[in-house]
Amino acid sequence: MALRNILQEGDPTLNKQSRPVTDFNARLHELIDDMRETLLHADGVGLAAPQVGVLRRVVLVMDTDREDATPEEQLIELINPEIIAASGEQIGPEGCLSIPGVYGIVNRPDLVKVKAQDRFGNYFEVWGSMLTARAFCHELDHLDGVLFRSLASEILSPEQLEEMRQQHEENMDEGSGS
Repeated sequence: MALRNILQEGDPTLNKQSRPVTDFNARLHELIDDMRETLLHADGVGLAAPQVGVLRRVVLVMDTDREDATPEEQLIELINPEIIAASGEQIGPEGCLSIPGVYGIVNRPDLVKVKAQDRFGNYFEVWGSMLTARAFCHELDHLDGVLFRSLASEILSPEQLEEMRQQHEENMDEGSGS
């Protein structure tokens, strides 16, 4: 396994359509393993193959719904993914490893069902809620050359982002009875 460079906004690869995976071979497994190492190293929630310069329909998403799992156990590998169901709405801050330090307000569903293949070509379906649902949508957008900035209703200043974080922490403290 190896760390791969994460492309930054402005690289034309990020705006291109990815091709489906047809060969479930050692080369694909190497890409997935490298993406896994890269994502864990970057401490992100998701990573799409175009972000590491590969125009294939491959994404990794952290299943943040599994709070008791280790980061390695939270990783979901999705090959040729497609959203087959979505419901609800969440409006909140979103960022991207390819646009470091920038956050914007993006409207996403709060529950998403994805159909995909695993690294061996077997089909499966997986549900994600809240942050995981947001990550599914965000990473699948990358496969179509869409960056979150183009979907954001507003780009947040660092001060606005910090204020939102503080409000979230206060709400969490109130909810825990502390």
